[in-house]
Amino acid sequence: MMKSKVSFVCQECGYDSPQWLGKCPECGIWNSLKEIHISSIRQAQDRIQNSSGIKKVNIEPKRLDQIKFEKKQRLLTGFSELDSVLGGGIVRGSAVLLAGDPGIGKSTLLLQIALKMSLAKEKILYISGEESEEQIKLRADRIKTSKSYANFLLLSSTNTDLICEIIAKTNPALVIIDSIQTMESENVSGLSGAVGQVRYAAFQFIKLAKTQGIPVIMVGHVTKEGMVAGPMVLSHMVDTVLFLEGEKFTRTRILRSLKNRFGPVDEVGIFAMLDEGIKELNNLEQLFLSKNNDKTITGSILSVTMEGTRPFLVEIQALVVPSKIPVPRRVASGIDYKRLELLLAVLQKHCNIPLGGMDVFVNVAGGIKLSDPAADLSICLAIVSSFKNINLSRKVGIGEVGLLGEIRKSNSLEKRTKEARKLGFRDIISSDRFKSLRDVVNSLNK
Repeated sequence: MMKSKVSFVCQECGYDSPQWLGKCPECGIWNSLKEIHISSIRQAQDRIQNSSGIKKVNIEPKRLDQIKFEKKQRLLTGFSELDSVLGGGIVRGSAVLLAGDPGIGKSTLLLQIALKMSLAKEKILYISGEESEEQIKLRADRIKTSKSYANFLLLSSTNTDLICEIIAKTNPALVIIDSIQTMESENVSGLSGAVGQVRYAAFQFIKLAKTQGIPVIMVGHVTKEGMVAGPMVLSHMVDTVLFLEGEKFTRTRILRSLKNRFGPVDEVGIFAMLDEGIKELNNLEQLFLSKNNDKTITGSILSVTMEGTRPFLVEIQALVVPSKIPVPRRVASGIDYKRLELLLAVLQKHCNIPLGGMDVFVNVAGGIKLSDPAADLSICLAIVSSFKNINLSRKVGIGEVGLLGEIRKSNSLEKRTKEARKLGFRDIISSDRFKSLRDVVNSLNK
């Protein structure tokens, strides 16, 4: 019998050490190294390989001119927003990791994908390790669009070895694992979610995907810091890492690609969480813009932000009121608090606006979070609008504001301007018209 080799692996970064260490030398986290047995993992991998019928082949290196390139065939998910994020659909034989906060809608999105693809005569295998089959059936009845479930296969199990055998036997067009942290095997020490269990399960699923050409989507939990739970090597093993984000108390959901070997990483998909499930949004302005045309309303202005290569308009609101406390409050919702402090300092220094005794509240309508520096000008103008009671609701501000009060040109300014004019907004304030923030504020007083 082969002697078991013990290795200690960091749960945060995947650092491998032959002995236990109190502090990981790679990431600096204390008490993150966990024990795994290498020999048992290798023996279990050999058993799965033999049971699934995968034969060992002799591999020889090839010259570059001997390698033939074939365009990867993709599967359409039924969501155009998701297909664009993936680069045109799911590549056959690829491994995709979908992460996101608890309750954000990962399982609902994947269940809708499975239902839509099953209607297209594709055999889909949905494996749940968190919910029972009855729970999934109840959710499917709530969001279903058809009663035809002939191509939709459902299994509630956490046994990695059994699942691999079923995948090899049924040979589906797509496999969904919800979630990878719940998978466990008797061939590996530790409970489900441990480093050894997660690495072993991910390796088996990815190996089946590559050898049999079956795409696999795995759901991954996240830590309180917003990182994918489990070993960091999990993100390196898969082909694509998607992250679904959004506030729990708003219906907006944004799907981002953090890694994609078969497509771009700068595309995003915009969705809305409704009672009947997740719905993709093709007209983004219906979510982020209000329909208030009252010309007496102050403290509101529009901005054009870029999410990937897509521009869309958002509404930025500000409220400036006299403060009754020695240290005025600065409250930011949807933008960085430190960025707000910086812009307030620029307004006081270069525009002579006395905000030292004012409470300032800034909000991005729709629940979206802005990190685009092109929204600086709109934030400043919304504050000026509320302070001076000037209506700017039909104006659009695009530009980054520097510490010297200058307005810097934003990237893709032409695309942003074209999007604003397409929706009927003609008064666009940008670096093409003004060079400094003071010039913009002076023009509002005229």
